[in-house]
Amino acid sequence: MSANQTPSGQQQTGTHDSAFLRACRREPVPHTPVWFMRQAGRSLPEYLKVREGIPMLESCTRPELVAEITLQPVRRHNVDAAIYYSDIVVPLKAIGVDLDIKPGVGPVVANPIRSRADLAQLRDLTPDDVSYVTEAIGLLTAELGSTPLIGFAGAPFTLASYLVEGGPSRNHENTKALMYGDPQLWADLLDRLAEITSAFLKVQIEAGASAVQLFDSWVGALSPADYRRSVMPASEKVFTSVASYGVPRIHFGAGTGELLGLLGEAGADVVGVDWRVPLDEAARRVGPGKALQGNLDPAVLFAPREAVETKADEVLDAAAGLEGHVFNLGHGVLPTTDPDALTHLVEYVHTRTAR
Repeated sequence: MSANQTPSGQQQTGTHDSAFLRACRREPVPHTPVWFMRQAGRSLPEYLKVREGIPMLESCTRPELVAEITLQPVRRHNVDAAIYYSDIVVPLKAIGVDLDIKPGVGPVVANPIRSRADLAQLRDLTPDDVSYVTEAIGLLTAELGSTPLIGFAGAPFTLASYLVEGGPSRNHENTKALMYGDPQLWADLLDRLAEITSAFLKVQIEAGASAVQLFDSWVGALSPADYRRSVMPASEKVFTSVASYGVPRIHFGAGTGELLGLLGEAGADVVGVDWRVPLDEAARRVGPGKALQGNLDPAVLFAPREAVETKADEVLDAAAGLEGHVFNLGHGVLPTTDPDALTHLVEYVHTRTAR
């Protein structure tokens, strides 16, 4: 199934030939496409205005609000793709896990998973659990027209780390203790999370998402051997579950320079690269047959415009020999980033790479 079709065979308006999807498929592009992780959200004053007084997780369940927030950076920055506004813990909340996102902290889980009995918290996710996602994507695809929408989900390891630690962790000591100390329970936990994540991505694709990205925010804490043995099977299961839809599958994790080849091997069509590894070196590590996404350091955007352009040139020069390249930051947009810096960067990359 091609990436501009829904499972019912209906064409999505003009997205198939967009620069973003062409780059993901490693086809010729009119210019290097640009989008930014966390482009929808906290750096935009219009986002802060519409979110005022609305808790994060509640905002993710309001279809019209989700659509508005998702569209804001497309209108402002002229990016080549929209990223669905949500949070990686939304599917966990939807199946009844007792958690909340605390400002300044992040996701906090009331009853961390430390034993086999705790797995009972994780039932299957059904489309009815997240009907607001289907509704929001319907609103979005009608508005976006030829601009692709990227669906996303948290990868099993990162979801597991929140569930086991009970919240964000610097060292992931409880997570690693479970992974090393009870390998079977760990495998069962990740497999269950892979099922939930797969179901969440399928809902987004069937509603009209043109691509999906799997975020593994914390997997850089692992060695390649631990990743291959204890994490990769679950990520591979997620990518395999959505392969038949034919939409590009992107895999991103921060601090994953040593894991880049494995991230691609897990089943991604596009491997996201953070700013620590130049794209030409990343291509060597990943190997042929994959597009790359990245990888300007988000902090560069706080420098003068000339410096931003110079650093963007370095990224584009390193990407010159790639089979496919999607320009992005090496992680999410920082909260105090000047939105005008992002708008100029999009224009600069488009102009610099116009063919």
